[in-house]
Amino acid sequence: MRTRVITAVAGALALATGLTACGADSAGADGELVVGATPTPAGEVLTYIQQHLAKKAGLDLRITEFTDYNTPNTALQEGSLDANLYQHTPYLENFNKAKDTDLVPVTEVYLPPMGVYAKKTDDVSRLRSGATVGVPNDTTNEGRALQLLASRGVIGLKKGVGSTATPEDITSNPKKLTVKPLDPAQLPRSLDDLDAAVINNNYALDAGLSPKKDAILLESPKGNPYNNVLAVKKGDKDDPRVKKLAELLTSPEVKKFIAEKYEGSVLPVESG
Repeated sequence: MRTRVITAVAGALALATGLTACGADSAGADGELVVGATPTPAGEVLTYIQQHLAKKAGLDLRITEFTDYNTPNTALQEGSLDANLYQHTPYLENFNKAKDTDLVPVTEVYLPPMGVYAKKTDDVSRLRSGATVGVPNDTTNEGRALQLLASRGVIGLKKGVGSTATPEDITSNPKKLTVKPLDPAQLPRSLDDLDAAVINNNYALDAGLSPKKDAILLESPKGNPYNNVLAVKKGDKDDPRVKKLAELLTSPEVKKFIAEKYEGSVLPVESG
């Protein structure tokens, strides 16, 4: 069964909390595994497993979808989910620090490359002087977006800021760009009002954009720290159901599904 949660954060949290009885605290080692995910690509990958691989592996998988980045971790910490798939490790670590949670990664699954999108130019280096560029407004993805822009020399950043970079860390801005932080889900809808936007992969796909074909600048997979991970509460990594799902998520069948379905817009991990 696949449950779709398409609501504001508060509403989604209320629903997720209402599902607590179905979660890790009551299911048992052989019971239903409830996994939270954003619809694309995580929900699609999990649905492929649910429909083609789970039964043979003896896994009773239920998928609950969320459209924001905060609620799946809150629901996991509170016990209404057994696991989630949608985030990279830097985001998970920052969430733990900010929310005093104890969530841990189990395995890396795929890389959803972040991209820069624009309607008026096909080259990020040709952005007009004074252009407005939208970026995600959460800590790690904002920093990730700024690092992507810096990789092409559009801006310069303080050394060592990494994924925690903010617009205040910009040290050079030859095009006098205005960096505008927005809710990540809002960025694709704001493209008409922006000169460019740095958009998370899942929201780009949801909006009908192809990261491989439509992005004017796309993250390189080489040395990329932003692979999305299956995550659980600390102490649950050895749950037999979680182990089964981790094995399926990194199986040749799932890697083939990701490679064929997303055609380079989402990249399966090479290890695991």
